[in-house]
Amino acid sequence: MSSIDILLVEDNRHDIEMIMDALHEHSMNYNVLALNDGAKALDYFFGAQGCLLEGTAELPKLIMLDLKLPKVDGLEVLKQLKSDGRTRHIPVVIFSSSNEYRDKIESYSHGANSYMVKPLDAEVFSHSVAHIGSYWVAMNATVYNKT
Repeated sequence: MSSIDILLVEDNRHDIEMIMDALHEHSMNYNVLALNDGAKALDYFFGAQGCLLEGTAELPKLIMLDLKLPKVDGLEVLKQLKSDGRTRHIPVVIFSSSNEYRDKIESYSHGANSYMVKPLDAEVFSHSVAHIGSYWVAMNATVYNKT
């Protein structure tokens, strides 16, 4: 596995394309890995071939996580990531279409670093993604544990 900047966990192909286009449009040439369900996200870290095995890739600088995912929902992914000492330091931005109070409270109570509701307007969506990338990948001081 090679080093990635952003692990994007999103099941909507259109949203994945919009996120990738926004990063490109704003000259953010980050290495992004998109996974389309929560089980794949957990397997990426904790599976038999996961990045937590000794001698594999560095952990991502950021996880952009949707809540409404097939197989394992985003909240469960968040819980598992934040309950493991090897992954709890990775910033997780919930990027969801849900504006439900309960989803926000649950996300923050399980360790989300930020919660953003996906804007409906394409231009605002693009700028939101650029702000996420600019802050969490380029500006935020992170801790890297090589395991």
